[in-house]
Amino acid sequence: MSPPLPDLVQRIPALRAAMQSRQVHACIIPTSDPHLSEYLPERWQGRQWLSGFDGSAGTLVVSATYAGLWTDSRYWEQADHDLQGTDITLMRAGQADVPGPAAWLADHLAPAQRVSVDGQVLALQTYRQWQEILAAKDIALLTDIDVLDDIWVPRPALPSGTVFEHLPPFACRSRAQNLADVRSAMMGHKADWHWLSSLDDIAWLFDLRGNDVPYNPVFLAYALIGTDSARLFVAPEKISADLRQRLLVDGVTIAPYDEAAGALACLPQGQVLLLDPARATVGTYGAAAFVDVTEAINPSQLLKSRKNQAEAENVRKTMEHDGAALCEFFAWFEAAQGRERITEITIDEQITAARARQPNFVTPSFGTIAAYNANGAMPHYHATEQAHAVIQGDGLLLIDSGGQYLGGTTDITRVVPVGRVSDAQKRDYTAVLKGMIALSQAVFPRGTASPLLDTIARMPIWQTGADYGHGTGHGVGYFMNVHEGPQSIAYRASVTPNMAMEPGMITSNEPGLYRPGKWGIRIENLVLAVPGPNTEFGEFLQFETLTLCPIDTRCISVDLLSDTERGWLNGYHEQVRLRLLPQVQGGAKEWLLERTRPI
Repeated sequence: MSPPLPDLVQRIPALRAAMQSRQVHACIIPTSDPHLSEYLPERWQGRQWLSGFDGSAGTLVVSATYAGLWTDSRYWEQADHDLQGTDITLMRAGQADVPGPAAWLADHLAPAQRVSVDGQVLALQTYRQWQEILAAKDIALLTDIDVLDDIWVPRPALPSGTVFEHLPPFACRSRAQNLADVRSAMMGHKADWHWLSSLDDIAWLFDLRGNDVPYNPVFLAYALIGTDSARLFVAPEKISADLRQRLLVDGVTIAPYDEAAGALACLPQGQVLLLDPARATVGTYGAAAFVDVTEAINPSQLLKSRKNQAEAENVRKTMEHDGAALCEFFAWFEAAQGRERITEITIDEQITAARARQPNFVTPSFGTIAAYNANGAMPHYHATEQAHAVIQGDGLLLIDSGGQYLGGTTDITRVVPVGRVSDAQKRDYTAVLKGMIALSQAVFPRGTASPLLDTIARMPIWQTGADYGHGTGHGVGYFMNVHEGPQSIAYRASVTPNMAMEPGMITSNEPGLYRPGKWGIRIENLVLAVPGPNTEFGEFLQFETLTLCPIDTRCISVDLLSDTERGWLNGYHEQVRLRLLPQVQGGAKEWLLERTRPI
């Protein structure tokens, strides 16, 4: 066993030495795990371990003479900072002159050279794209070598959290019904088997939750569903004897986590396996050696995205609790300004503590973004003990936070003033608010591809000559991942039939505007797709706003709002006031009444 490599600067040279011994000319380290999760257990945070960049998205490419980190515009400023002192070049993914990782390798490697990537963490869909690009230049893409494993010593162990059952009244669908619905979809694909490795799909299907992954109540597992059987591959010690018995009643048997690939390899020859190429790795695909594979989106992705009436009602109640916590937090914040030393770290601590006092709270749904002034210009900024701002002087404080509750998942962004707010800041804030209101009021045909809705929110911001690099909306789970598919309100996203907006989908509405080195503004509510008009032109949908928290009117240039926009805002604040007043008291109640005054 090799000794540990404590110093960051030693790691890329060590990787190159391991590459040379493996006769590999370049290595790709994606931000990924065998379940293609967004938030990774420590064991698979190899890109961060090698580069020092701790953003949630990025791909590291290392050759004999070059190291580059590809990440999108949400992280450019952070990556610039994190990569200082390394020889890693920031590649600003999404810019017109920046090729993707595979295209860069195709241009810089010689024919017959070899590129390695761990196939156990590479999406099948991505593998095919990269393989096509590299093969055109006669460059081999190897997926059976994990060069990182040669040098990452000691490598973190697998997480060992326990698994628990999501029970009524919060669980609003039975495990038996979930399995029946998935099997019905399997029949539509003429499939004998269905493979699941995405953790949110597995947790939803079996009405189970866990804590193996930060912020997301999921657990490491695989699942293999047959027409009359279901196997859950999970570390046996995670499942209690009582839970094991209840699963067995629904025809679910437990097998060890590390036996999943072997079970795939043993499937009878000639039978049909349903597999989602966007949610399964190339390593998984290789294990399914003897069956015929039918590729389609996991049925559970579509099923769980459409919340039923009971789930929607639980989310509405959860939003009242979350809104009460936010009233308590903001009342404290305004009273404490000028009296206490407040930092971005303090904001995180106080807002999490306020949520923890609410019923059925479990954990934050993601790491709180508390970003003051210039830090707000980094959409996914995260304060640390080593680097954070003190909230003082004049400016704008952006707070993006959320909670996991037994009855739903929340995600909200508000921007509040500190001291004096400039006219330029008010103009930007008002443009973002106009975009958020526009999408909130949208009416559109059922089945509209979600990316097409993006321009509704962007138009008021585009009209000022500004734009923002992230999407406007992502799906949100039900006591599940805060980022959930298949819908995505982002005009840059590829439009597929699976991205159609349907009743019951919960989606974020979060336009923004960021001025590097100055400030950032994002206003976010969660919205529920509900039936709208039904006319001779067809069935329409509209949005019900779920989030309950005042939008700070002190940052608005009221003269830039139309009568319709002012009417929407006053109506929203009336609903916030009526719904939250029974939930708050004292200073929080006074704050709520003050911040929901009509304009």
